[in-house]
Amino acid sequence: MEPTGELALAAEFPAPDREQWLELVQGVLRKSGAVFDSLVTTTYDGIRLEPLYTADDTAPPAGFPGLAPFTRGGKPQGAVEGWDVRQLHRVADRNAVMADLENGVTSLWLKTPKDKLDDVLAEVYLDLAPVVVDAGADFRATGLEMLRIWDRRPVLASQVRGNVGADPIGVQARTGQQADFEALKDLVEKAKDFPDLRVVVVDGLPFHEAGGSDAQELGASLAAGVAYLRALTDLGLSPQNAVRLLEFRYAATADQFLTIAKFRAARRLWARVTEVAGAPAPQVQHAVTSPAMMTRRDPWVNMLRTTVAAFGAGVGGADSVTVLPFDHAIGLPDDFARRIARNTQSLLLEESRVAGVIDPAGGSWYVEKLTDDLAHAAWAWFREIEAVGGLPNAFPLVTDKIAETWAKRSENLADRTDAITGVSEFPNLTEQPVKREKAPEEPSGGLPRIRYAQAYEVLRDAADAAPERPKVFLATLGPVAAHTARATFAANLFQAGGIETPAAGATKTVEDVVNAFKASGARIACLAGSETSYAELAAPVADALRAAGAERVLLAGKKSDARIDEYVYTGCPALRVLEHTFEFLGVQR
Repeated sequence: MEPTGELALAAEFPAPDREQWLELVQGVLRKSGAVFDSLVTTTYDGIRLEPLYTADDTAPPAGFPGLAPFTRGGKPQGAVEGWDVRQLHRVADRNAVMADLENGVTSLWLKTPKDKLDDVLAEVYLDLAPVVVDAGADFRATGLEMLRIWDRRPVLASQVRGNVGADPIGVQARTGQQADFEALKDLVEKAKDFPDLRVVVVDGLPFHEAGGSDAQELGASLAAGVAYLRALTDLGLSPQNAVRLLEFRYAATADQFLTIAKFRAARRLWARVTEVAGAPAPQVQHAVTSPAMMTRRDPWVNMLRTTVAAFGAGVGGADSVTVLPFDHAIGLPDDFARRIARNTQSLLLEESRVAGVIDPAGGSWYVEKLTDDLAHAAWAWFREIEAVGGLPNAFPLVTDKIAETWAKRSENLADRTDAITGVSEFPNLTEQPVKREKAPEEPSGGLPRIRYAQAYEVLRDAADAAPERPKVFLATLGPVAAHTARATFAANLFQAGGIETPAAGATKTVEDVVNAFKASGARIACLAGSETSYAELAAPVADALRAAGAERVLLAGKKSDARIDEYVYTGCPALRVLEHTFEFLGVQR
């Protein structure tokens, strides 16, 4: 073999193609009775996520970082310089603010009353730390106060960074109050002295937190951005100056690839809007780890969720990232929770070197195709909103469509298709509750503010508060090896509702099961065994349990010749089973 100067790895093997792969996969699937579509996942936007992507899965050229359509990043250097680490503070706490800034945080997101701002920021070098204020319906007065603070401090106007936080559309989404665009006028006028200061936040979180899909969040935020461009140009600003005043806020979820694709698609969509407006510019993005995915139960798992979400946002090219503390859904974070939140980003940036590549996801067939599909879905939704007058006029349509998506998502949460680790899957009944100081009430009256775990957590709270924890006895049939799989599944399901599951353990006879049931003090029993043991023992055990006082008998499986009240199995309506159990036992919710 003559040397060629090139190293061809695995050159002796024939080049595989998609058809060969598909034939092999279908051969395996046929053995289990499955079909190819069982490997395909469909998102809430109707996008098919295939099990394999190749160069045949084409998407439009993504261009170059820093150039339109900005899919690969808003700056030529892409993600190499990292991102802004932005910490949220929901109350006025100067010590907490300074601790964050001294330990890795590079900008502040403050939901602080206007009369507390000066004190909270007293020790902050405002030329180094950008500040984003978030006052909800009071955005005008709070924004003007923040502008006065910047003006009074010994800082050059050209050094001021951040956002005044005006978002009348977001206020309407949260509260139902009519958006007040007139309130933008004074803020825009006063902000002219600060060339790099932004005035408006285009917040996608209300649409996400109402249960909306990724495309619905993108499309609605795009419509909000267009509405702000119209309002700002009506105030006399040029399109170029109007675009410069906007910053977009999006949720980052634990689905890392959808998160990566969402931030890339958002830049591409906004590039098209600004192109048509005659002011092409990259979208400035603030990523926030999803409040909807946060749990009160087993909140330590939130550290994993937020890490994956922050990774996705960073890889997707977000300019600023906020990691919500793991106890965010419980109340105000303590020092430890804030430290973990900021250290999550420090580890991603400094140790994992996520920001060491210009566009980490660029060239991935999966990510490029997903970005394109998501962009098209979001654009279609945006056009639907614009067709009925745009935002805020289209809020009734937006509310109805997002409600439909939340209904679908609720079904998947209820049958655990969308599993929540530590809540609907692998719950821990012995966990000690994490207690925190109560957080300020969030505004309400508009779109609902949901969390994916909320229905299960209501049951867990009720079970904890009951005079005696509800029980379901696991009537395990046969040796451990015969019943472990289904007994573990059933225990996992019932414990997701806070229900204790005493078990018979290894059994040989009907009497073994009955004696263990009597000792448990339970009123409900669930049979758990193998198909073989069900054929022989399900009927006699079920009858014996009823004779021994069982008022309700369930079975871990889909069918049986025994007299069974309800079945539990993979894909069953788990939440409904739990609710039926609570109703039967008289547990108040």
